[in-house]
Amino acid sequence: MIEFYVPIKSVHIAAVLASGGLFALRGLLVLGGRTWAMSAPWRYLSYSIDTVLLTAALMLATMLPGAVFANGWLAVKLSLLVVYVLLGSFALKRGRSRRTRMVCFIAAITVYAFMYSVARTHQPLGWFY
Repeated sequence: MIEFYVPIKSVHIAAVLASGGLFALRGLLVLGGRTWAMSAPWRYLSYSIDTVLLTAALMLATMLPGAVFANGWLAVKLSLLVVYVLLGSFALKRGRSRRTRMVCFIAAITVYAFMYSVARTHQPLGWFY
């Protein structure tokens, strides 16, 4: 299965960028008062991209040697993922005021960028390493 590592990693990276880009677009539209950004087609596109992303991530995790998990970068990335999802949920629909949605949107984008840095550097501190 290791022979498929590079193509699966490419799919994973593309899905990460597509998911983040779609979230940023939808967040900006919601903040701009465009309620159609939460309509079914947009949600289903997001679900589809995130399913591909999760599938590729799980496939990569099964291929990697145990030493990859030794320094904690993957645990940090997964912890940040939970924070990102929660913030994104408040940014897109659960935030009661526009200000709350905006603060959560900015925080979610910041967490996304830090998650990206952790993934790129393979260090728990990301770009702060």
